[in-house]
Amino acid sequence: MNTKRLDLNLLATLEALLEEQNVTRAAERLHLSQPAVSAQLNRLRDMFNDPLLIPAQRGMTPTTMALELLTPLRLALDQVRDTVTTHQHFDPLSANLSVTLACTDYLQTVIGLSLIQTLRQQAPNIRIAIRNLEPSRLETQMVRGEVDLALMTPDEAPPLLRTRHLYDEHYVLVGRKDHPQLTGDMTLEDYTLLEHAVVSLSGGGFFTPVDQALQALGHSRNVVLSVPSFLFIPELVAQSHLVALVPWRLVEKRTDLKIVKAPIVATGFPVGMVWHERNHGHSAHRWIREQIGNVLAD
Repeated sequence: MNTKRLDLNLLATLEALLEEQNVTRAAERLHLSQPAVSAQLNRLRDMFNDPLLIPAQRGMTPTTMALELLTPLRLALDQVRDTVTTHQHFDPLSANLSVTLACTDYLQTVIGLSLIQTLRQQAPNIRIAIRNLEPSRLETQMVRGEVDLALMTPDEAPPLLRTRHLYDEHYVLVGRKDHPQLTGDMTLEDYTLLEHAVVSLSGGGFFTPVDQALQALGHSRNVVLSVPSFLFIPELVAQSHLVALVPWRLVEKRTDLKIVKAPIVATGFPVGMVWHERNHGHSAHRWIREQIGNVLAD
């Protein structure tokens, strides 16, 4: 192969084609027309003397050579991107870009308003898109540039992504302000007799790790309601006889709730940032990570 006339744009097209395995989607991602991407694919086939992508019933199937090329190609292009962006001066006041942040609804509530206010003041032309976290798809989303940064438990992140610990969250027991049985000196028996609401992220579950711990101690609690999100809980317990275990930062500023320490050890969880190597050296992304770190530290 004659590398003297190598076109890096062709390699970027090859990366998009191998990741999307569809000419139309690759064209949309590259902001090119479909005929232009098809023409570039023909040039790539000549360059590598291989079909690279073979038409299939749905999209295209990469050849063995194409699969072997994907990882080193991705690493090489990421290095080029980092080289171009690492030494660029970043001015928040004049920066104009969009950043996509993925996190759970709990973290959207905890960080959302503070982060938006910080960015509006310091970088008014940066746009933040917040989307729901999909852990099973996160690495693919970051490779494709669909997600730039995620807030989640770092231990649950795909191993090839970068992580940074932010803080450790803990659970508290909450109920309405005048709940007569909700006190700081409850016994374990008092706790189990309360009417509990629990969060089942998958939906419909009534048995959680807390119930598993209680079972090991020979106890069970009175779970009467299961909801799919922590965001339902504060309003539910504020207007009922229910109690619930929730992350402390979700309710720390609520004045209409009674907040006490549960009479059992409720496992907490760490919260951190997760990002792809391609964004690691980018000056704007570095700045945004620092702002998120500062907001959560405060």
